[in-house]
Amino acid sequence: MDPTNTIERFESAGKALGEARRRNREDGFAIIVEGPRDKAALLRLGFDGPIEVVNRGWGMDRLVAYLYETYGTRTTDRRSTMTLLMDWDRTGGKLQANLRRRLESFDVMIDEDLRKVLMKSLKPETRVVESLGGLAGALVPHMDLVALLRNEEQ
Repeated sequence: MDPTNTIERFESAGKALGEARRRNREDGFAIIVEGPRDKAALLRLGFDGPIEVVNRGWGMDRLVAYLYETYGTRTTDRRSTMTLLMDWDRTGGKLQANLRRRLESFDVMIDEDLRKVLMKSLKPETRVVESLGGLAGALVPHMDLVALLRNEEQ
């Protein structure tokens, strides 16, 4: 992806966020983020399904057990029930890998596509989830287009 083509990059990020928002709203697809500011950014983007925060004062074992018990391992149609959306900096990468490893040990299917797309598309603008709220004006139109096109298909 050409880092100079901002419209193309935001379109790609918006499309990925729009699909995640749809699954979050309609299917109860959980978005796991690092902290309350990350959650606030997703709420600003219109996410209103389950958003879980890692930094809530729990140990990692307790958090993983809670996520496993709450969301299970996969949906009935063999899709993931959650995505890990840690920041795309060094600390976020370590946390992402640690959580993924622990959840996969419980046979939980993890979707990491959203983070990969955002990492590639938004790296010049931001490396943290909490900044997505500030980019809402540029991202939401692309996210809403995903919903509009999906409604026309139905």
